[in-house]
Amino acid sequence: MISVFAIFVLVAGTGIQHAVAATQDTSIPPKAILVTGASSGLGRMIVEALAAKGHRVYAGARKQADLDSLNAIDNIEAVRLDVTIQSEIDAAVELITKQGSLHAIVNNAGVGMMGPLIELEEKDLDFVLGVNVYGPFRITKAFAPLLIESKGRVVNIGSISGWQSRAFYGAYSMSKHAVEAYTDALAIELDKFDVKVSVIDPGGFRSNIGENIHKRLIEEGMHFEDSLYKKELQGNWALSGGDLSTFKDPEDVVAKVEHALFADNPERRYMVVNEADLAEQTMRAIIEHMVELNHDQPSSYDRDGLIKLLDEELAKKNESPGN
Repeated sequence: MISVFAIFVLVAGTGIQHAVAATQDTSIPPKAILVTGASSGLGRMIVEALAAKGHRVYAGARKQADLDSLNAIDNIEAVRLDVTIQSEIDAAVELITKQGSLHAIVNNAGVGMMGPLIELEEKDLDFVLGVNVYGPFRITKAFAPLLIESKGRVVNIGSISGWQSRAFYGAYSMSKHAVEAYTDALAIELDKFDVKVSVIDPGGFRSNIGENIHKRLIEEGMHFEDSLYKKELQGNWALSGGDLSTFKDPEDVVAKVEHALFADNPERRYMVVNEADLAEQTMRAIIEHMVELNHDQPSSYDRDGLIKLLDEELAKKNESPGN
């Protein structure tokens, strides 16, 4: 099988730079928070927003230039942190433990991958799962004692791609679907210790992910002559430049991260999309799965039964604290 389609892009880094006004929110006492994948894009926006409000932010990054840039920002301490390297995770735990408590971690670091599933090599799948799934697992496990002590928070950055898959992005969707299951199980387990767990599912915001894929193709001299999907790939948006410059910046995503970090009763899930069509597509994908599961099985529900289930869940949500 060919591996020319294994194209990796740091999704956590959208390449967007923002200036954040230093306006401390005095209603929330300063908290210590670790954010992985903080070098650019959404991660950078999260750490800048938190630091501007007076929180002590540990910003995880891999490259020295990014570490230096982050360290130049008030209230931010850059931490060399590759979520695939256990020794760096252990060093970060030691550093933060010595300096005091930790309120929360934001598992933001992630990578993207594009290519036909039957033409990817196993090492390519290992790479995306190693960052997007094992990364949050490693980080949360390592910092769990501090979070239990502070009765803190875990915020995972998922994606609407965890609910809806499309051709050539299956590996990425697999990883983000795993983040959803991880969030649910972790939330149940950590409830015993009053640690709250949330997942943010963004979609359709400005990013340079497509441009990075396109650039990688050119730099590596990749081609599609041997692919079984040559015709279909020729029209792929990422391969034609992947321009997302007209999309909205992800400030709304940052706002939901802050709610998950500080609200008395944070949501388990936050879907944040920049247009109604993306929300509808995601909800339809979930409904489609429900219909498929329900169809032609011994305990199938009719329409009235499904509506009753939906009404019951809506009622529980409306009655939950904070609604």
